[in-house]
Amino acid sequence: MATARRVHDLTALLETHMPVWPTSPLPVFEPVGVVPRDGYLIERVSCLSHTGTHLDAPAHFLEDGATVDQIPPDDLVGSAIVLDVRADLDGPIIPTRALERHWPSGSSPSIALLRTGWSRDRAATKHYLYDFPGLDPAAAEWLVERQVKGVGTDTLGIDPYSNQKFEAHKVLLRRGIWILEALDHLDELREGVEYTLVAAPIKLAHGSGGMARVFAIEG
Repeated sequence: MATARRVHDLTALLETHMPVWPTSPLPVFEPVGVVPRDGYLIERVSCLSHTGTHLDAPAHFLEDGATVDQIPPDDLVGSAIVLDVRADLDGPIIPTRALERHWPSGSSPSIALLRTGWSRDRAATKHYLYDFPGLDPAAAEWLVERQVKGVGTDTLGIDPYSNQKFEAHKVLLRRGIWILEALDHLDELREGVEYTLVAAPIKLAHGSGGMARVFAIEG
């Protein structure tokens, strides 16, 4: 008998008044049809495409970059590892040495997931919205050299909020490497284990990215 594979849902819950990027409007999710009155339940959704767990396509920062609908499905599925960098942060920076320390020897995963622990504090607080850590641009270059096709983080952005030049974004996106932000439940994943990651952003025509459902499959 085949052993059942465990599927980890790495997606944050979408709800009204959830924390979003500081300059973004708050999302609104409201029921417009309810079963007792209308015979069906349906909701109206009003939010930016980068709300909650979402994928950044190269077009997010590059005028000639690929849009989210142009990313081949094969590029959204691959072997993934989690790097627990919580103890290796340099203030709001994830330095290259943190990645070097946790990168598995003899492994060539195509997706790197950065666990900072930030999702545990998910709330509309100044700490959560502004103090989150992000990649040093040199660390982003180091990931490019590992030939990954995707990088994910459990914070609101792959750059720290203090880096308003969005340098890590640009390093990765210029190489066609997509970015997952605001992941959840990375604490369920174990270092040294390779998972099959499935990132499924909405297929928005000419989109800079899109809200995504993300799964890590174990076994």
